[in-house]
Amino acid sequence: MKTSRAVVMLGMALLAGVAAVGFASRWLLQTSSSAVTPVAVAAAEVSLGQPLSSNMVRMVNWPTGSIPPGAFKDTKALEGRVVRTSLEPGEPVIEAKLAPQGTKGGLSAVIGEGKRAITVRVNDVVGVAGFALPGNYVDVIVNTQEPEVKSSDPQQSISKIVLEKILVLAVAQQVSRDDTQPKVVNAVTLEVTPDQAEKLDLARSVGSLSLVLRNQIDNRALPTGGATKITLLGRPAAAVPAPAPAPAPAVAPTRVKYTVRPTIRRDCIGVLSGTQGSQECF
Repeated sequence: MKTSRAVVMLGMALLAGVAAVGFASRWLLQTSSSAVTPVAVAAAEVSLGQPLSSNMVRMVNWPTGSIPPGAFKDTKALEGRVVRTSLEPGEPVIEAKLAPQGTKGGLSAVIGEGKRAITVRVNDVVGVAGFALPGNYVDVIVNTQEPEVKSSDPQQSISKIVLEKILVLAVAQQVSRDDTQPKVVNAVTLEVTPDQAEKLDLARSVGSLSLVLRNQIDNRALPTGGATKITLLGRPAAAVPAPAPAPAPAVAPTRVKYTVRPTIRRDCIGVLSGTQGSQECF
């Protein structure tokens, strides 16, 4: 009797355990399925300026509470969109990293609004030994001749920073911003405003250009007066002779009028006193 009761109790305990496991599994499955959301991510490495296609993205389950803003939940919405920054495999594709709809692929897709791209010729020295890479910022120096103030003054060379904090878009035909290895190239493409493009085009026509690599987070503008041969050697500038004083204007002679008083006629007589004589007038 006692043995049969124990068997019955054991069977009931097993049934209760199986039921608990079943309920717990179902609850965990429902909870896990509601805590994730399908998100589009890069299936392979995508270069800057490259349009997306169906084989470049895939859907993965992403925790619902940590979906990045601007993420896509459908790969069809990404067909033909151009990326403005490089994407790594598994990285979510968000709106902030894409060019506006209708943008064609290539370098023009990464040019900022209101900006222009201009290419300048460089060499291994001018190009900062190849360290001016896409995504870096540079200053532009022009070396030219000072304009003549007078025809008799000799011209002298001057080096002056004409543009500051200019973004490097590409070196040669490479636009990838992930590479940190220096590359010696013969051309660098810079992102400038229309006014800066005019200055840069004039600067390369009147002299030679050099690039100065600068810190990416340094936004300070430091105006300079330029360097000439005189300031380079530390010699004082030649004193400019003071202009000769202008001659005083001629002053016309002033005519002085004299008033002649009429002579008063007086009667005089001679007086003899002893041996001395005198004259008395009245």
